[in-house]
Amino acid sequence: YQRRVRDRRRTNATLMAQILPLELIDKCIGSKLWIIMKGDKELVGTLSGFDTFVNMVLEDVTEFERAPDGSLSEIKYDSILLNGNNVAILVPGGEGPQAQ
Repeated sequence: YQRRVRDRRRTNATLMAQILPLELIDKCIGSKLWIIMKGDKELVGTLSGFDTFVNMVLEDVTEFERAPDGSLSEIKYDSILLNGNNVAILVPGGEGPQAQ
């Protein structure tokens, strides 16, 4: 019994030390972020803000789209409002697909 209680306390302490997803995104404000969308689009930009739905305001954005033949096209934007519904992966500090 005592061993189970001790193990449960360790588990609770470990959970308290973990960072929540929105906390991690909040720490990325003002930093470069690589965003991989559902589908064939990826974006790299500086995160200006976000909400609880992970809708994001990004500045100095480059959008990458991979064509069926594997080629990569780029489009540049000064700023965008990105709907969080189609975000698959966020990579803090990521450089985008051209760095791979």
